[in-house]
Amino acid sequence: MHFTKLSPSLHYVDIRVALKSFVDCLEFRIAHDEIHSPNPFCVVEKDGLGILIFQDKNLARQFSPEIRLVTPDIDEVYARVASKFPEMLHPNLSKVTLRPWGAKEFALVDGQIGIIIQQW
Repeated sequence: MHFTKLSPSLHYVDIRVALKSFVDCLEFRIAHDEIHSPNPFCVVEKDGLGILIFQDKNLARQFSPEIRLVTPDIDEVYARVASKFPEMLHPNLSKVTLRPWGAKEFALVDGQIGIIIQQW
């Protein structure tokens, strides 16, 4: 068995929150746009990663996932995010921190999901 990509689906009460997190803050690009449709939806992509984002109040209230994005240069990502979007840094992991399991991490929160940026 062989897999080449994982594309999670995330549900938001307001899709604009997701766009701020992924497009504005983390610099993903919108690869498919149905944002202004009756059932707002889009696909964002960056560096071969794809995320399906849906505006669905019911599912968003049921699920608040946490995702991890792994990078080879966490200090560069942190510097860019912290300078432009300091309000999105998670209060419990707002600085690059070496964790007991050996990864360096910091975290973002946008009110719907948690995003952990990680370097091994």
